[in-house]
Amino acid sequence: MPEKTASSTVGSDGEDAVLSKMWDFHSGLRMGFMLSAIAEIGIADELVDGPLSVDELAQRTGSDPNGLYRVLRAMASKGVFTETSRRTFGLTPLAEILRSDTSNSLRDVFRLQGKPFMRNAYAEIGYSIRTGKPAFDHVNGEELFTYLSRHPEMNELFSGAMGNAAGQTQQAAIEAYDLTGARKLVDIGGAHGHLLASILAKYPDMKGVVFDQPHVVPGAEQVLRDAGVLDRAELVGGDYRRSVPAGGDVYTISHVLHQLGDDDVITVLTNIRRVMSPSGRVLVIDPLLPEGDAPHPGKFMDITMMALSEGRDRTEEEFIEVFEKAGLRLSETVGLASPSSVVVAVPS
Repeated sequence: MPEKTASSTVGSDGEDAVLSKMWDFHSGLRMGFMLSAIAEIGIADELVDGPLSVDELAQRTGSDPNGLYRVLRAMASKGVFTETSRRTFGLTPLAEILRSDTSNSLRDVFRLQGKPFMRNAYAEIGYSIRTGKPAFDHVNGEELFTYLSRHPEMNELFSGAMGNAAGQTQQAAIEAYDLTGARKLVDIGGAHGHLLASILAKYPDMKGVVFDQPHVVPGAEQVLRDAGVLDRAELVGGDYRRSVPAGGDVYTISHVLHQLGDDDVITVLTNIRRVMSPSGRVLVIDPLLPEGDAPHPGKFMDITMMALSEGRDRTEEEFIEVFEKAGLRLSETVGLASPSSVVVAVPS
């Protein structure tokens, strides 16, 4: 009599649970598209003052009432919006995140995900699996940042989405790491200055520099002004693959290294090592991937990197390797359970 395998001994209840889980994953594709569409239309913003009928929402947003109802009904079944009475919907905590006026807004993140130039790259992830190359370049005919430089409207949306997403993970990471005593902080790849604005607001004696591509850094001026720290900040344009500003005793590089392959990571870190003081620190804010089957949001962020760039998210051992090649050594890691950790390097 043949031996039973582990899978063959699973009862019907277990099989149902497994099938249900897989169908859930399958539905996730449609859920992602619906979230993008609803974020683009701006439904959550219309519900700030309370529930509205689908007819009213459709009139305000130029939508078809029946199509909108069917989508909101499906989303409400997952806890995004709630049908407070027949064909009338209100916000839930999940739906609140789709508002454009909240500190934890992810509206632009979902809007970006739905744009064809991004959506099609994710859909072609099989290309990246087969070739090891970014699906984005394959689909759009050029790499991501070249594309964005030629499409100002999409570049603005991309910067806003990255600011929304990074702001939350960055804030958690920085709250976990004490920068008391630092005099000048240089934020490499600082985009529109959200990270530096948060840090300078917390440390009133610190000065800072936002360093990014020349066409990007002007967007940081208003962010820093709104935070009341523009008088302590400097905006510098350049290419971190060539050089970085000198004079910082702390260098932050947030959600940049995971966009780069190892050779470019070593180049950027070497450029920082060349101008930092012997007592300086480099704070890398990136997902830090656990080994094995342990769940971590960074393992899915890594797939985004695979689809969009030559980059990757890294384990602690992989950080140690690139640090060593750049003349640095791992000093400590903070926030290991967070979506993003602070990986601290010092001169070796």
